[in-house]
Amino acid sequence: MGEKQELITKLLEMQKKFMDFEQENGVEMQDYFSAEEGHLLKGFRQEYMDLANKLVDMAHAEKGSHR
Repeated sequence: MGEKQELITKLLEMQKKFMDFEQENGVEMQDYFSAEEGHLLKGFRQEYMDLANKLVDMAHAEKGSHR
């Protein structure tokens, strides 16, 4: 599996994990933006954004375009 496909797979897994958590527990804004250490959402938003941006950068590089 190529790096781009691995990123897509990871992002989809993260989305599913978030949706499952949200449906079972609900998500408070505080937890989403500044979760405490040990919370499932600690660092989630930043990691997801970093991976998504990396994927976008790869797509632009592949097509020879720029953001």
